[in-house]
Amino acid sequence: MIDDTDPLSSNTTPAKSIYTLQFGLLCLSSLLFSASFNMLIPELPAYLSSLGGAEYKGLIIALFTLTAGISRPFSGKFTDTVGRVPIMAVGSIVCFICGFLYPLLASVSGFLFLRLIHGFSTGFKPTATAAYVADIIPQSRWGEALGIHGLCFSTGMAIGPAIGSAITLHFSINVLFYCSSALALMSIIILMNMKETLKQKQHFSFSLFRISKSDIIDRHVIPAGVVTLISYMPYGAILTVIPDWSEHLGIANKGMFFMVFTIASLLIRFVAGKVSDRHGRVNVIRVGIAIIALSLVVAGFGSTPFVLMAGAVLFGIGSGIASPAINAWTVDLSDPQYRGKAVATMYISLEAGIGLGALLAGAYYQDVLARIPVSLFICGAIALSALMYMLVWKRTPFYIPREG
Repeated sequence: MIDDTDPLSSNTTPAKSIYTLQFGLLCLSSLLFSASFNMLIPELPAYLSSLGGAEYKGLIIALFTLTAGISRPFSGKFTDTVGRVPIMAVGSIVCFICGFLYPLLASVSGFLFLRLIHGFSTGFKPTATAAYVADIIPQSRWGEALGIHGLCFSTGMAIGPAIGSAITLHFSINVLFYCSSALALMSIIILMNMKETLKQKQHFSFSLFRISKSDIIDRHVIPAGVVTLISYMPYGAILTVIPDWSEHLGIANKGMFFMVFTIASLLIRFVAGKVSDRHGRVNVIRVGIAIIALSLVVAGFGSTPFVLMAGAVLFGIGSGIASPAINAWTVDLSDPQYRGKAVATMYISLEAGIGLGALLAGAYYQDVLARIPVSLFICGAIALSALMYMLVWKRTPFYIPREG
């Protein structure tokens, strides 16, 4: 699945070891936070159907990513004014509260409202985390530090769905919600013991909510944003339909697909970043997207658990190749003065792509299992359209070369 850090922030701290207590706490907090909301994903489609809202499955992810995307410009501004730790805490607090409210608001409208609120968690915590990493890690070690932190966050993504399905299988969906809250609470407790790194803090005021158009989108990185949006639409569709498809194929743990593709993604990331440095971002992204398209075709033909897991492995490899290269390409295209806004633009595109993919897949699927393979084939074609765009991106109106 995706990185939650800004790999090119500014820092002039002299070189020193990155293995500090602060960094360790940050990584542990992010792992718990990631596991907290990802452990719900494979069980939510069936839960919504049990509430009578099967036709709204596409909104499970779409609403979540909608508020995550909307909150990005605000979280960036608050991170640079109010402080890093408070904004990280906001993300974990949202997860903690929502976990307790899911069993209480056990109606379709209540559930959809909570998904909308839950999305604020990922809109806030990753943004502040990126700034915190840049504050405490020497510039010469950013790549290593961000790789380790990304590994921890992705580990939460890998183990969360599998653990969540196991809890639901052996206990109940309500126990799953409470366990999600418990992990978020542990993340909050860790954050309470972390030192603030922002030197010149401001007191919170409602005037900070004023955001101008120039604060939202960096025009120079729109090509990377377009590729991000299109290439992440299949992921939104997968989040929506794969849990039901896994159950149909007799896979008891509906989080297994997500665990397999995340592990494959983690393994390939160890070399993908270096390859993009050597052979160019665009070339590497093309390879990654091509593998993603192939994985969706394989998953669509997944009439057995083995074939479906093969599709998961390929999807993880493709995502693991493309994601770091897209992050680096975004920074390549940006003005050094506005790298934060550039990365925020990429994240907004990412969340819009996931949300749109989930919405379209849910609208077509409508709990008709025979439509799932077709959904995956269509997603493969969508991924290929991103590949086609990358062949002509310099000749499109979106390409604005950076001066200097």
